[in-house]
Amino acid sequence: MQDNIFRRSELLLGEEAMERIAQKRVIIFGVGGVGSWCAESLVRSGIRRLTIVDSDSVCITNINRQLMATSKTIGQVKVDALRERLLSINPQAEITALQQVFNEDTTESFALDTYDYIIDAIDSLKDKALLILIATQTDAKFFSSMGAALKLDPTRIKISEFWKVQGDPLARALRKRFKHEGQYPSRKFQCVYSDELLEPHEEGKGSIVHITAIFGFMLASLVIQDAIG
Repeated sequence: MQDNIFRRSELLLGEEAMERIAQKRVIIFGVGGVGSWCAESLVRSGIRRLTIVDSDSVCITNINRQLMATSKTIGQVKVDALRERLLSINPQAEITALQQVFNEDTTESFALDTYDYIIDAIDSLKDKALLILIATQTDAKFFSSMGAALKLDPTRIKISEFWKVQGDPLARALRKRFKHEGQYPSRKFQCVYSDELLEPHEEGKGSIVHITAIFGFMLASLVIQDAIG
């Protein structure tokens, strides 16, 4: 069954490329509207060693955009529900689910130097900035998602180097934070973002699945394209 799962991918990429993909170790921080779809895309593309990190549980407002969020999974730990989903795709995958927050107290517990790829899909500005600073000090390739809320037009989603991202409030806030604190990423890194910005509702920022999923798929594409060289 294992060979049949990836037969179509192998026809496109070749056997050697699929073997390289299978050997890579990936960690995703944040498995909400962006990170959950990134995880699914990676596993369907042949990544077998994946760690998913998120501290939240599934709630009803997640259902409109998060892969593992359904009426049956409300209340479940997000990473556990997602792990079950991913293993149903490839039972031989090694999926490590960590119900944790990435912050100043937990950074060393993740052993980031042991990964080939680090993916940031964190919402918290403080924790996101910290991950960027630490991840760019490792030898792993690092990719980051900027804000996916308040978007409707998928044709405006792009990939660019962090310092060249334009029109994204989250990227702007991160750059301002780095400059204020006098701490900067150790190297350049690619980001998925959109320069579209709709007006927020008075009750909060809305988001929709055809945007968040594309963000996730584009992050996955960066991993796969790099892995196959």
